[in-house]
Amino acid sequence: MTAAPAQAPAIAPRRSLWARLPIVSQLRSSVGLQRGMLIAGLALTAIFLLTALLAPLLAPYGYSQLRDDNGLFGATQPPSSAHLLGTTVGGYDVLSRLIWGARTAFLVIVVAVIASIIIGVLLGLVSGYFGGWLDRVLVVVADAIYSFPSLLLAIVLAIVISGGQSGMWSGIFSAALSITVIFIPQYFRVIRSEVVRIKAEAFVESARVIGSSHVRIMGRHVLRNSTRTLPLILTLNASEAILTLAGLGFLGFGIDPTAAAEWGYDLNRAVADVAAGIWWTGLFPGLAIVLVVLGLTLVGESLNDLADPRLRKRAAGAEPVEDLGVELPPGPAPTSDPAQGDTVDVDPAPVAPTKEGTL
Repeated sequence: MTAAPAQAPAIAPRRSLWARLPIVSQLRSSVGLQRGMLIAGLALTAIFLLTALLAPLLAPYGYSQLRDDNGLFGATQPPSSAHLLGTTVGGYDVLSRLIWGARTAFLVIVVAVIASIIIGVLLGLVSGYFGGWLDRVLVVVADAIYSFPSLLLAIVLAIVISGGQSGMWSGIFSAALSITVIFIPQYFRVIRSEVVRIKAEAFVESARVIGSSHVRIMGRHVLRNSTRTLPLILTLNASEAILTLAGLGFLGFGIDPTAAAEWGYDLNRAVADVAAGIWWTGLFPGLAIVLVVLGLTLVGESLNDLADPRLRKRAAGAEPVEDLGVELPPGPAPTSDPAQGDTVDVDPAPVAPTKEGTL
């Protein structure tokens, strides 16, 4: 009887760079509702992001433009072929201000989130690693800032930072910096708690024993293992930044309206229009805020669900089994029946009760 030739082990195809991206891997591993939420959130966010990037090409007019070659636009014109979303009481094109407002919103988000991540991560890393009096002082300051209502703190900071100056960059800088101060304690608290846990691990102690410097340990061993949850916090903070910026503009403490288009300011001006039946000046900026916040929130919540191992097991059809601390003996190996040429399972022998419990 000749033995069958051994088959070479199958080699898994090498994945492309696109397939190795984290977001693609999460899309493939997700199922059902989580996948739908993630795709819908990414689609909404991508639409507004492309609108912000291509604002000079997509906007029919400037955000402060009142006339074209044919003369003035005309105030409070309803949506028509000339102005697809109508004009405001001041005679501005609503669609143009909506598109330019997307650029302002994403510019503030990028500046505020990047600055808060850099400062919050560095402070949390130093505070959690070294501890001592510096850790106690930073924790007290972070808790004090975190306990303030975010919008009220943003208003105070915007007034102090702007200093009465006007202009596009001064307005965006003051709004972004005020939102940055609000977000720093969130990143600080998350990173500090992770660093306190990781610095007691065996691999960190081994790095100390072999003489690695504090900078090398923090950068190579601690930092890279304590920032895994940052993408989830980033997406949720981005949606909160949109709401904070809109709140500042709605209350009159945001960006100078003559320097840049901003959705919150447009909503402020549209409040008086509703009573006069001018519905389009407030509907479209409000709808833009709702949709972009919805898209960013869907991305953040779906990523949070996909990062939960319990949800992944449930999606795969495997219920989590409670660990009783008992090591089960290995099952019997299947035996081959030479007469039939197939595999026959053997009933396992009964297992004797152990001290931890009866199996």
